[in-house]
Amino acid sequence: MPELPEVETVRRGLQPAMEGHVIVSADIRRPDLRWPFPENMAGRLSGKTVDRLRRRSKYILVDLSSGETLIIHLGMSGRIQISGETIGEFHHEHPAPEKHDHVVLDMSNGARVTFNDARRFGAMDLAQTETLESHWLIAKIGPEPLGNEFNESYLSERLRNRNTPIKTALLDQRIVAGLGNIYVCEVLHRAGISPTTKAGKLSKQRISSIVPLVRQVLNEAIEAGGSSLRDHRQTNGELGYFQHTFRVYDQEGNPCVTQGCDGTITRIVQSGRSSFYCPKCQR
Repeated sequence: MPELPEVETVRRGLQPAMEGHVIVSADIRRPDLRWPFPENMAGRLSGKTVDRLRRRSKYILVDLSSGETLIIHLGMSGRIQISGETIGEFHHEHPAPEKHDHVVLDMSNGARVTFNDARRFGAMDLAQTETLESHWLIAKIGPEPLGNEFNESYLSERLRNRNTPIKTALLDQRIVAGLGNIYVCEVLHRAGISPTTKAGKLSKQRISSIVPLVRQVLNEAIEAGGSSLRDHRQTNGELGYFQHTFRVYDQEGNPCVTQGCDGTITRIVQSGRSSFYCPKCQR
């Protein structure tokens, strides 16, 4: 499932094609994805100006001139592609429709925004913008890891006395938004913390080291266009390439890259997910 860097990469790619432009028409080609689409979705989108594109955790938020916000979740295999844009002297024509093109938005600037989802685990909903924070998909999400509310004092307080492994705690969207399996593995390796260490047993100093490393890893991944393991594509169809710099994720059996460490990357399973780490330098 796409994590924060992949979703942020898609949002940034959509921004010039959508923000400030009118959705001339919305072609909704099926009644649902993971859940049914909202009532009269095509009518509620068509003719509306996109005022702003935002991201909250792993959701793309499209604020409309109608006072509603389109909530988009990419799911396991969802991709959003842009066609018809004129970039410099080059004009990208609209490709022929594909089998799994489920939502197609034609914009007033000639761009076409297509949501393709082969496995249909993605989701879309419409909600009032002014009350969006109380929407059931958004209401319980913790602070954004790149924002000021996510800081050393906050994380120390949330992890106090928690008996769950630190890996599990950082994946909890109620504690911090948008982190997923890949980037938590990478952060914990840089911090030298084992994913099995109980969150409540970590010293305040060790917890404090996690916060800047979360920001560092996420920013590096965003700059790289995210990680393309299976389905992730940028809006121009290109792959992300952060996966080429993984230190531990999916590196089982490879030597640890930490300077001075002669350990080997190991894979274990925690709560049904693979955790990759170096048992020698992560304690």
